[in-house]
Amino acid sequence: MHKKKAFFITFEGVEGSGKSYQSRKLYRNLKKKGFPVILTREPGGTVNAERIRKLILQDYFQKESTKQFDKHTDTLLYLAARNEHVKNKIKPAILKKKIIICDRFIDSTLAYQVYGKKINKKLIDVIHKNILENIKPDLTYILKCEISNAMNRLNKRKTKNRYDKFSRQFYANVQNAFIRIAKKNKNRYMVVDNSNNNKSTEKIIFDKFFSKFRK
Repeated sequence: MHKKKAFFITFEGVEGSGKSYQSRKLYRNLKKKGFPVILTREPGGTVNAERIRKLILQDYFQKESTKQFDKHTDTLLYLAARNEHVKNKIKPAILKKKIIICDRFIDSTLAYQVYGKKINKKLIDVIHKNILENIKPDLTYILKCEISNAMNRLNKRKTKNRYDKFSRQFYANVQNAFIRIAKKNKNRYMVVDNSNNNKSTEKIIFDKFFSKFRK
């Protein structure tokens, strides 16, 4: 019997890094072993947050510059979706002592919006202080990948959103941002090389979870 306590896991990485695949694998492994686990994602995870996700991931950057969303609008949409997600899914799951696995969370906002789009981090911090209520991940996996491998995976996708269509340099910059974030807190973060989708990656991820969860 596993001790019942809330545990919040997040997976981060660039598009094509395999984070969604590995988060699903961990979810299935934990479910098989009888853990009370849920799998969710950002942006999204609840009905209202998924509605915002649909807007975010549409190719709404029109060719006419006058129709483009401002970078702050873009950021605030992500944070609005997060507010819905935290209030209606993550917080209730924590109160029920579930294990939560989330495909993307706050570190994606830092990597893409702060490092990438140069949004003022103080703005993000103020909003997070109000919507997170001290909720933060217990364990974050950063999935890194050879950018050429990531782009090959993206090219094979039948359906693409605008985040699957950026340049090689963009993905390299974002991946470097994730790695820099991870270096600031080695206790919470684990960087995993997922360039080749090896079976051993699943074991590494599961073993790390179990060692942290047992503490």
